[in-house]
Amino acid sequence: MFRSSESQNDGDTGPVYVREKGRLFLAGSQPSNVKSCPPRLFSKGFSVELCVKEEDNCKPKEKPFIFTYTEEGSLRYSAKSLFTLALDLIADNIQHVDSLLGFPEQIAERLFTAAESRQQFSKPHSGLVALRKFTEAYGDLMLSSLCLRGKYLLVSEKLEEIKSFQDLCSLDLSCCKLGDDHELLQHITSDTLNSLRELYLRDNCLSDAGIRKMTAPVRILHRGLGSLTLLDLSCNSGITDVGLKFLFVFKQLQFLDLSDTGVQDSIVTRKAIETRMGLLLSLKPLSQFDHIDCTTQGWAEQLLNQWNTVVASAAKPKESLKSRTAAQHFYGKEKVNQRDLQASTINFSAITQFRPLQFYSQDKGISTTLSGQFPVKRTRDDKTQDAVSSAPAKRLCVSLSAEDLNLLNSY
Repeated sequence: MFRSSESQNDGDTGPVYVREKGRLFLAGSQPSNVKSCPPRLFSKGFSVELCVKEEDNCKPKEKPFIFTYTEEGSLRYSAKSLFTLALDLIADNIQHVDSLLGFPEQIAERLFTAAESRQQFSKPHSGLVALRKFTEAYGDLMLSSLCLRGKYLLVSEKLEEIKSFQDLCSLDLSCCKLGDDHELLQHITSDTLNSLRELYLRDNCLSDAGIRKMTAPVRILHRGLGSLTLLDLSCNSGITDVGLKFLFVFKQLQFLDLSDTGVQDSIVTRKAIETRMGLLLSLKPLSQFDHIDCTTQGWAEQLLNQWNTVVASAAKPKESLKSRTAAQHFYGKEKVNQRDLQASTINFSAITQFRPLQFYSQDKGISTTLSGQFPVKRTRDDKTQDAVSSAPAKRLCVSLSAEDLNLLNSY
């Protein structure tokens, strides 16, 4: 409560003003009961965001600091937790981390996911360095199983990144057309992948020379793929009985697939495999070679999918039908009839039906697809029936020459 200065000097009682609840009114007068809101500096929906400077290269994808108003109209400051801010900072600069050895696995998995969302492992120079920090520290947690079946483009583009996963237990390289001298096969046979237990090399243009190179570290240095329990070499026609002798070094092998190779299905071959490796011929296809259970498993599963998407999108599209037809007219080539093409495909699929040549260890038994039955002694009638059923297939194979098969493969 206060009075004006003029009234105090004159000695007269002047008007008296009183401040009550933030309002100023004349003493003796009744204050209004109408409630009024305090004045606002900003509107209720106003928010302020703290942004980084342009000189700073760190560009977080999420908003780190936000000012908002509550329902009562007061200003509220909300921010991420200190752990999240530190995790984002490390993920943005993961290539500068010296080592992750001894780092807790739970936090490391979140750090890897944060770095992956920022595509840190897809950068040309620092991506490989950052990936090796994780593979060196966490091994099979990064990838315990890797399936690259038919992904030959991914193998070619990301070879060094694939080689950084050195604690794999299962590796599927089927239909990758690697050949005998591919760098990845040399990496598989080295000491870096001595933990490998399952190896699928179906349809990779392998020959006896490639098998000799693959088994050399085990035969000479007693290291490499000596712990293999499953090996798939099917659809490699270059592997013959000569290359089969190099496989005898795998003493722990429990499943072996030699279907559609140059290895002869004879009594001598079966006896040699049974004596030297302890494996028996399976009368029915084994489920271990269905290529269903072999998948990519580990922290880097989504990273492999991301790489595969990028490589597939970068591949050049096929030329248009119009330009292809014009080129055929220019070079005097006749247009291929679609019906003839379908007929050739049908005949080729019928020819490629081969009899499985798969072996399994008697100690482990046969898979569930065989109902737990072991091979029994075959009677003379069974042998005669098998010979009659297999005769038409042999006649079809003999009637086609190598040039015919190459022509069919071109379609």
